[in-house]
Amino acid sequence: MGKTRWMGIVGWTAMWLCMGCKPAGNQSPPAQTEVKNPPPTPIAEKKEELGKPTWDPGWDTIVEEGLPAEMLSPRVARAVRPFCPRFNTLSDLDKRAYWAYFFQALAGSEAGLQPTADVRHTQPEVAVKDEVTKRRVRSEGLLQLTYMDADRYGCDFDWEKDKQLDEKDPNKTILQPKNNLTCGIKILKAQLIDKGEPLAWRKSYWSTLQPGTASYRVFVKQMANVPDACRAIPLRKQGTAPAVRAATKSEAAGTPAAAH
Repeated sequence: MGKTRWMGIVGWTAMWLCMGCKPAGNQSPPAQTEVKNPPPTPIAEKKEELGKPTWDPGWDTIVEEGLPAEMLSPRVARAVRPFCPRFNTLSDLDKRAYWAYFFQALAGSEAGLQPTADVRHTQPEVAVKDEVTKRRVRSEGLLQLTYMDADRYGCDFDWEKDKQLDEKDPNKTILQPKNNLTCGIKILKAQLIDKGEPLAWRKSYWSTLQPGTASYRVFVKQMANVPDACRAIPLRKQGTAPAVRAATKSEAAGTPAAAH
């Protein structure tokens, strides 16, 4: 076989093998999660009205992109029923919007939507030593988390770096909204999916999700503007949703709302 013919065969073979190939530089980027901003919570509306720093819509994106598939599955439908009775019928887009609203409400109840908020507890039952800092535990950030959560839930908090910074320095890893919110998602997943516990539960990580407490009543009020897609009957601007009223009634009775 002549050299020229042989080179031609090799060339055509290579072209055939590469049919449909795209140059590396023209490859499409990974598909991004579609997100939908939920309504503002009552505290966010009030802060905006007063011209004070309020919820950043970018934080909704952090939550929606950080949700594991299990948080969009039927496995959580019963747990969220008091606040989102139509959860199972929603698209993934609307399910993500519900969770974004939920974490906004939780952050409003826990920290007044302030990413640098922190509290050092003095009550004997909660004033324990942080296993990471070796100091009295301090709850910090939008969801009032601790450095111990880095070990317990795999959160991106770096005490060795943060201990060099001021208490409310927004550069602290635990105060950065992305780290704080994604950690909260991991904690809630552990409660709902790994342990199979209700959303409103007396042993929840957050007191704001513990029925029968003043903190829980604050949280329920922040759930008043839950996205219309969640409601059995849309009631935007027509008062509190039936699901929220049911949750309030359940809480007053001292039973976990998710049990109904």
